[in-house]
Amino acid sequence: MAAILARAGATAAASGSLTRPTGLRRRNAAVVVTAATGTGPAVPQEGALERPAWSGETPLSRLVGGLIAFKPLYSLMKLASREVIIRTAEKSNIPWREMTKKVLESDVYEVFERIRDPNLVYPDYYLSPFHAYDEGNLSWLAAAEAEPATMSIAKRAVPEATSIEEANQIVRGNWLNAIEEHHLKYSGNCQINDILDIGCSVGVSTGHLAEKFPSAQAVGLDLSPYFLAVAAQKEEKLSRQNPIRWVHANGEATGLPSDSFDLVSLAYVCHECPARAITGLVKEAFRVLRPGGTIALTDNSPKSKVLQELSPVLFTLMKSTEPFLDEYYMLDLEDMMRQVGFVNVCSILTDARHRTVTATVPY
Repeated sequence: MAAILARAGATAAASGSLTRPTGLRRRNAAVVVTAATGTGPAVPQEGALERPAWSGETPLSRLVGGLIAFKPLYSLMKLASREVIIRTAEKSNIPWREMTKKVLESDVYEVFERIRDPNLVYPDYYLSPFHAYDEGNLSWLAAAEAEPATMSIAKRAVPEATSIEEANQIVRGNWLNAIEEHHLKYSGNCQINDILDIGCSVGVSTGHLAEKFPSAQAVGLDLSPYFLAVAAQKEEKLSRQNPIRWVHANGEATGLPSDSFDLVSLAYVCHECPARAITGLVKEAFRVLRPGGTIALTDNSPKSKVLQELSPVLFTLMKSTEPFLDEYYMLDLEDMMRQVGFVNVCSILTDARHRTVTATVPY
């Protein structure tokens, strides 16, 4: 399969579709954000295109889509993608299998019964297989593997980091700094007292937000009761000034009061959603934020030089486990946020793969 895909990528490059796809405007490569440390990681850069040639309606994207649509091949791709992720993680000294086993052999199942809302109706897109799990995020295996997968994201984003801890410090540090700087600049001196982390998964991003803003009350919200159970169990072992509250709900219709938060975060959520759901999430964030409040979305950057130059094998494996990736890359996120009502929309590369888009609810 690797040889076939490599040849396909070479053919696309020769025809120009890999470097100049139809309808994609070229950009000059630009330095966007400095590294968190004075030495070490290279400054992340934008690529030459608006989005990768393997996304959208380009010939290369259609070829990849055709391969994924062939079910026998798709099944092999899912297995290959999973093996690549786990093997890469363990080469980076992430104890993937050990961490997974620890969760699965814990008392997390008791927490699940307390946190789950049995009346919650899941949106159709959430029931689709993704991330190589047939049940998507509605499974114990997905929940148990979420934290090592998150650690892998940081190491892939900063491969030159000397440790997982350093990579995570850079990725999360740049993200948190972008949020703080935006809020200080545009909030009109509003304090961050209440934080909502939509799509919080197992609470990694929520924990970082709580540590960055220790006087605030943080709420982690997710559609997966499995993920929330893992998050809540871990939180019970910590002693925070303000313990995180966990909510099992749909981020498009949270049921939380209007004008009740100063910061709403969506970390690595949007690329897993169809465009209509991303719009719904942004609208709900606008509703629950107070005037002067900040929204922050961090996710894959369509303009990332690294993502635009992924090998055919890697981007095909990635697309095989991300059914809504094309919709995410084709959506003009910043423009949609403005249409919803946000102002001061800013987008910055916070590492080589990811952007953080921040905006403000007007007074």
